[in-house]
Amino acid sequence: MSEAIIRVENLSKRYVLGRKRSQEDGLRHIIEDTLRAPIRWIKSRGTQVNVTPEEFWALKDVCFEINRGDVVGILGRNGAGKSTLLKILSRITEPSQGRVSLRGRVASLLEVGTGFHPELTGRENIFLNGAILGMSRIEIRRKFVEIVAFSEVERFLDTPVKRYSSGMYVRLAFAVAAHLDPEILIIDEVLAVGDVEFQKKCLGKMQSVAASGRTVLFVSHNLNAMLRLCTKGILLNSGQVQFSGTIAEACQQYGATTAACGKVSFENIGFIRQIEIVADGKASNGVVRPLSSIKLIFHIHCNIPLRNPRVSVAFNNTKGDRIFAVGSWLGPDHLPPLLANATVFIDFQMPPVIPGRYSVDIGLYNPDTSLKEEHYSAISLEVAETNFLGMTDQAIPEIGCLQVRSSCSILNA
Repeated sequence: MSEAIIRVENLSKRYVLGRKRSQEDGLRHIIEDTLRAPIRWIKSRGTQVNVTPEEFWALKDVCFEINRGDVVGILGRNGAGKSTLLKILSRITEPSQGRVSLRGRVASLLEVGTGFHPELTGRENIFLNGAILGMSRIEIRRKFVEIVAFSEVERFLDTPVKRYSSGMYVRLAFAVAAHLDPEILIIDEVLAVGDVEFQKKCLGKMQSVAASGRTVLFVSHNLNAMLRLCTKGILLNSGQVQFSGTIAEACQQYGATTAACGKVSFENIGFIRQIEIVADGKASNGVVRPLSSIKLIFHIHCNIPLRNPRVSVAFNNTKGDRIFAVGSWLGPDHLPPLLANATVFIDFQMPPVIPGRYSVDIGLYNPDTSLKEEHYSAISLEVAETNFLGMTDQAIPEIGCLQVRSSCSILNA
């Protein structure tokens, strides 16, 4: 019988919006609020703000067990409670109700620079982070060369990390977390900060960590990465466990519960502000048909000029398989510079894919400035049932992803 290394029992986390932090929010958050209080007071002078407290349950009665050696993907849409769960498991935030039992040393990477002191150098932060994880100085020295080689920041090792780019930050932070032999490794979506090669490198390292019998918890909207790395999956919805089982089943459940949508707006945290779909000249509600004329419309706001912009769109099935992709980077088209507010159009014909649910990943890139903005599963599309083949109006997994016209004949001797 496998040994449970993580046990979560009736775990709940409540926030009261519009009030000061309490002790259950964690010491780190209380200190942050205390330091920022004078700035907030200065900004609010002369204004009277009445805030009515509002109760919000980020997690509610969550229960599950994870055995030693399991590699578990935590899935769910934004706001489902994934990050809150990982913060509680990492001992950053205290639960409001319930309990968590952890048997082993935990290393977590939940945001860029977690556990790093900005004034210390990369070298000093390796030893600081290792000490926080409970490693002795001798243990850290034994792994030091391997950590630096993996992070690829040797040239800047004696530079304060406050001068690092976000990519350098996360390289070093992941290298420390993954190489100091934790029994439990927790990784949030932070890996999306790195470039493609670095993401592959991190996934490879996580696979080797898992192969050594240690436990990995991984949060990502990249279903391909989830399916490649994880064996089990937990699907969260509105702070509750909606499904727990194999990662393939969890990904299918995630895709099945994502509503089809023809227009999505994003928070003002990036350049892409909205994307919408037009099918056969009409605004789409998220339902399209094979061979339809599709127009993808990106609404982009640039606070810096993008001289060499590239836009990409990729379609995946509910298993996370990449079906096809379109975008300016795939063909001869070169977009002019993007300045201030701009609209980008991508026109294509929907391939003859089989009916079903498809998720859409979108990205904006600018190689000249190393800009990379990606939104996984930004939109969910429903390809309507159709008798395109003249013989079926249902999805038949055995035929693959595409409906292809063909004819058969027999020549008897």
